[in-house]
Amino acid sequence: MGNFPYQKDKPNFDLERFEAFRMVFNRKHYKYFNRFLLIFAILLLIILFLPWTQTISGRGYLTTLTPDQRPQTLQSPIPGKIEKWYVREGDFVNKGDTILFISEVKSEYFDPQLLNRTEQQIDAKELSVVSYQEKVKALDRQISALTQEKALKISQAKNKLQQAYLKVKSDSIDFEAAKTNLSIAETQYNRTYSLMQEGLKAMTDVEEKKLKLQETQAKLISQENKLLAARNEVLNWQVELNRIQAEYADKISKAQSDRFTAQSGEFETKAQVAKLENDFSNYEVRQGMYYVRAPQDGYVNKAIKSGIGETFKEGEGLVNIMPANYDFAVETYVAPIDLPLVHLGEEVRIQFDGWPAIVFRGWPNLSYGTYGGKIVAIENFISANGKYRILVSPDPNDHPWPEDIRVGSGAYTLGLLENVPIWFEIWRKLNGFPPNYYQPNETSQSNSTEKVSNK
Repeated sequence: MGNFPYQKDKPNFDLERFEAFRMVFNRKHYKYFNRFLLIFAILLLIILFLPWTQTISGRGYLTTLTPDQRPQTLQSPIPGKIEKWYVREGDFVNKGDTILFISEVKSEYFDPQLLNRTEQQIDAKELSVVSYQEKVKALDRQISALTQEKALKISQAKNKLQQAYLKVKSDSIDFEAAKTNLSIAETQYNRTYSLMQEGLKAMTDVEEKKLKLQETQAKLISQENKLLAARNEVLNWQVELNRIQAEYADKISKAQSDRFTAQSGEFETKAQVAKLENDFSNYEVRQGMYYVRAPQDGYVNKAIKSGIGETFKEGEGLVNIMPANYDFAVETYVAPIDLPLVHLGEEVRIQFDGWPAIVFRGWPNLSYGTYGGKIVAIENFISANGKYRILVSPDPNDHPWPEDIRVGSGAYTLGLLENVPIWFEIWRKLNGFPPNYYQPNETSQSNSTEKVSNK
């Protein structure tokens, strides 16, 4: 190989003195290089048609499957002051075990005999209720007696009034008879007097008839007085009847008013008894709240309020407890664009923080250190971080999750989608397209949903 034309002006610069230059321009190496390019192109073509599993990734943390299995913060429904701790952090407690004892901070509950005094008040009020009930019964009897007495008095007065009416009628008849007798007596006197003037009758006969006339007049006047007295008797009994009705109406009204007052007192006292009984129950329940107990088996994680004598408000957290029995789950989050790709019962690969793993996104079966899971819940509303919450439980058909993992540790999830060629996946990512939208098998979907509901 001779010198290049441009080297004529630079006779001292010779490329052939370099070994690498001579190897490149040696025609013998052209053949090997071309073979290498051909093999590489064939391998590249084969690789481009290899299957690639589309995935969607998420970041989350380890939690429990159900809410009651997650760490709980014990709170006190009443304000108080810490008096004594019965456990230490890290201790195991059974359901119902006493964790700490608190005391009151409100003055109205300081009385140690509060329950006894309230019970005595209830007993006294209950006796008052009985007293009011007996008074109501007595007034009912009184009203009944007054009603009966009124009826008898009215009946008696009506009888007397009827008698007076009959006496008036009788006296009226006698009065009319007296007037008739007077008219007869006047006629006889006048006739006798006329005959005396004619000399047919003696003066003694006239005097006799005159006397009889005067007697008849006196009887008429007497009978008239009797009639007026009988009529006055009618008026008296009418007045008496009205008086009796008014008197007994007033007595019955007063008795009914007393009865209503007694009933009102009874109802008011019953309401006071109910309130006192409610207070007694509240005091009793409140005293039971002085001992904070474990709601379930678990471990004491952390004492939020710890100092003896430390006060707290109602609803403030006192201690954290981790339930002893729980089922692991992973709470992960996916972007809104990936949400249509997520379905209940679909498979997910999980990598836990702190556990060595080699992850091949496109070939999840070749990944090392990942664990299988199935989607059991999908949140319908976006979370505060702008993503949707997904809950994943262990896959029963895969190897179990590590026993030493702890709730709250981080987790990286890969949702497995469709299998596509590598060239398609490269083309999709270069163009910024999302993974293929698909619907899972209806049979497998229904079975997965049924398993989730059974849990």
